[in-house]
Amino acid sequence: MSDQTLPQAPEKPLSPETPTAGLTRRKLLGTAGATGLVVGTAGGAVGYAAAPAQATPLSSIGSGQEMFHVKHQPGITQGLQARGHLVAFDLAAGAGRKEATALLRRWSETARRLMAGEAAKDDDTDVARDAGPSSLTITFGFGHSFFARTGLEKQRPVALDPLPDFSSDQLDRSRSNGDLWVQIGANDALVAFHALRAIQKDAGSAAKVRWQMNGFNRTPGATAHPMTARNLMGQLDGTRNPKPSETDFDKRIFVPESGSNDPAWMANGSYAVVRRIRMLLDDWEQLSAKAQEQVIGRRKSDGAPLTGGTETTEMDLEKTDANGDLVVPINAHARITRPDQNGGAAMLRRPFSYHDGIDADGVPDAGLLFVCWQADPLRGFVTVQRKLDRGDALSPFIRHESSGLFAVPGGAAEGEYVGQRLLEG
Repeated sequence: MSDQTLPQAPEKPLSPETPTAGLTRRKLLGTAGATGLVVGTAGGAVGYAAAPAQATPLSSIGSGQEMFHVKHQPGITQGLQARGHLVAFDLAAGAGRKEATALLRRWSETARRLMAGEAAKDDDTDVARDAGPSSLTITFGFGHSFFARTGLEKQRPVALDPLPDFSSDQLDRSRSNGDLWVQIGANDALVAFHALRAIQKDAGSAAKVRWQMNGFNRTPGATAHPMTARNLMGQLDGTRNPKPSETDFDKRIFVPESGSNDPAWMANGSYAVVRRIRMLLDDWEQLSAKAQEQVIGRRKSDGAPLTGGTETTEMDLEKTDANGDLVVPINAHARITRPDQNGGAAMLRRPFSYHDGIDADGVPDAGLLFVCWQADPLRGFVTVQRKLDRGDALSPFIRHESSGLFAVPGGAAEGEYVGQRLLEG
């Protein structure tokens, strides 16, 4: 739907099936025709049974695996995942830097193990026992309030200052912000839930859940070929998302290792803006397809601009019709959100759709769990959202109901945990 505010990363093409030789123990167990549980060694814990050598390999969806120890945390540049959970935690009363350090150690080890298709270190629930990693990613970030709670105010980035108020905001403060933020994504619902449960259990007495939101996207392979996904309004969503192949991608999305006003611990990190955007679907669906296209500025069928061509054709902002009217209306969402209409402002959008049932009035509580990444939220999200605030044709059909901004440090090197350079610096 949106070229900037509501789009998402393109789906990742399916990988070929993985041979049995390269499978983890969990993968092997998940492919065995008839294998049972075995008693482990230490403490009599239930472990993972060995599978016969002739086991059928996992499907391409189950065998997908992302690395934990990488330059940028996983869950940022990867393609859309079919299932996701966003969850914020507040440190418990009396918990500080010491407790936060121990918690990030636990979370990082759990993330590393689960992303590799292994069981959680302690008291695994077995929810994902039969599955492979399914492209699981777990991403960690720090909210503005975290730094005062841990005595690290001097290490708080200026870019983490609270977002300004916007005229379209109707925010529920209890479902906004938080000391810590975790993003979980996978291409299997049980794998994603398993990770969520493990992260929640790891929090123990150090932190409590502030809010949690559950989302979904189209499953990879559901279309004849990889393509831009659609949102719940039926629009192709993410056409103009920045691509890692672009020369200025890293500059726009990630904090550089040097030459930045950000603290050193944020090197190779990014800032995530998280917004729960409710779509007023009953109102939207009363519009004709043509009227919907005028709101967005693109054809609903294939995402091409109203000025013609294909989805990737450059939009002709000056083109007029026989009556002299602009073909792409002046307040069309796709026009307003273009980087060249916002001083080059760009962000990597990687959201999930959500549906939380029907409210008392019979209206669907559904929309977008909007997540966008940028090196500087003031130049990225804030710049574009201010422009939208001044007259976006889409605004009457959406409502921003919760909000958060989080500093997401770079990936953990081998032997490190996420946030170590902040907590031990």
